[in-house]
Amino acid sequence: MEIYDVAVIGSGIGGTLFSALNQKKHKLIVFEKEPNLGGCASTFKRFGGYYNAGATTFMGYEEGHIIKKMFDEVGYVPKLTKTSHGVRIVQGEKQVDRLQDFDAFLTQMNVAYPNQHNEKFWRTLKEIDEKFWKLKKLYYAKHSFKGALKSVQSVAELLRHFKFDLFTTAPDFISNTLGDISPEYQNFIDAQLLITLQTNSKELSLLTMALGLSYTFHATYYVQGGMGELIENLLKEVNVKRAQPIVLISWKNGLYEIKSTKNTYYAKNIVLNSSIYDSAKLFEDKAIKSYYNKFSFSNQSAFVLYLRINSPVNFLHHYQVVLKDLIPHSISNAFFVSFSDINDTKLTQNGYSVTLSTHTKVSEWKDLSTAEYKAKKEELQNYLTQAFLDYFKEIKKEEISQAFSATSNTFKRYIGRENCGGEALKLKNIFNIPSCTTPFKGLYNVGDTVFAGQGWAGVALGVEVLNEEFNYSRIE
Repeated sequence: MEIYDVAVIGSGIGGTLFSALNQKKHKLIVFEKEPNLGGCASTFKRFGGYYNAGATTFMGYEEGHIIKKMFDEVGYVPKLTKTSHGVRIVQGEKQVDRLQDFDAFLTQMNVAYPNQHNEKFWRTLKEIDEKFWKLKKLYYAKHSFKGALKSVQSVAELLRHFKFDLFTTAPDFISNTLGDISPEYQNFIDAQLLITLQTNSKELSLLTMALGLSYTFHATYYVQGGMGELIENLLKEVNVKRAQPIVLISWKNGLYEIKSTKNTYYAKNIVLNSSIYDSAKLFEDKAIKSYYNKFSFSNQSAFVLYLRINSPVNFLHHYQVVLKDLIPHSISNAFFVSFSDINDTKLTQNGYSVTLSTHTKVSEWKDLSTAEYKAKKEELQNYLTQAFLDYFKEIKKEEISQAFSATSNTFKRYIGRENCGGEALKLKNIFNIPSCTTPFKGLYNVGDTVFAGQGWAGVALGVEVLNEEFNYSRIE
């Protein structure tokens, strides 16, 4: 009977980073239910062309940042193109480019959303973000004395560096700094936070809002060949079982017995890169099921429209279009647009590979007849297509050669999850969010539904903590 030191369930960003960092240290195996690796960060092929499934932005590959540090440790140099603009945000006649150059960004803000305190507001956010990524003791783990101690030390470091700012709410900071801003300005802020944190400013702390709004002050990159290229290359030397959904995990004789659709495996430890809300169904043990079921399901998800566009125009990589009215069947009045790079020989075959995404709820697509589901999906797809053409007037409707879309139901079918991200870190839930450690021997979590956040940088923080917890005492 072959026994692995650790089995990683899921090849999303968290599972991939952990596996790449540990594959030479431990006997490790990765299971992915789909042929494509990466989950929300995968790249798939349909109708003869390639598309990014969900994630399209990449930041943090710069000296001193956790992403660069991890990639360097693995020895992987990705093929990246630095973007000239983090994202161009369009709201009616207003246009602001989220640029790494603070002064250039501020000049545009003062034209589009004039406010005498703009510089103080945005510079404070930038400084908080810079201070955060320089912290040395960021940690959050439960269920072990060492983890709890380091978590307390992390809170102490946060208090030392941020003082009362740590307890300031985002709405209070906006009000006290900018004053009574226009609904347009508030929508400008909230539309970006929905993309980065899956929520608006009403429920956030100042610290969380600063992190959510400041990512474009870092270097941002386009990944040549699609986001999935990062995953594929990081896992190149790792033992990966593709297209092997896990059916059941049981604890037997001091080992985890892992039954897939193709075989049975044994491991001393499990790292789950599945959504925290979908993990209970994997286990036979009632106590483990109860543990995962206690986390409240995040009802938020995404609707993604995929387009193939034959246009001679050279576009930026990312746009966000903020509309006046709420988008049908969504919780947002904005949609995010990502164009493949004009020189990307894989994605930009036979035209641009384009994704449009907006936020919706999982419940929006539940309990519908086939006809109802199809009609609702078609209505939203047509609405977004027209809104897209209304802004990108240089694109003609007949230049769209392919169009198809994905709801939470689609994501559940192809990447095993309905929701989009986890609960955003708020003052009221700071001690209730799940951590990488669990009450059960050899069972760990990683990914965007546990500490510390979303995107490559946020998930990497969780991986860093998991690495330390895992390698401290769990391999016997």
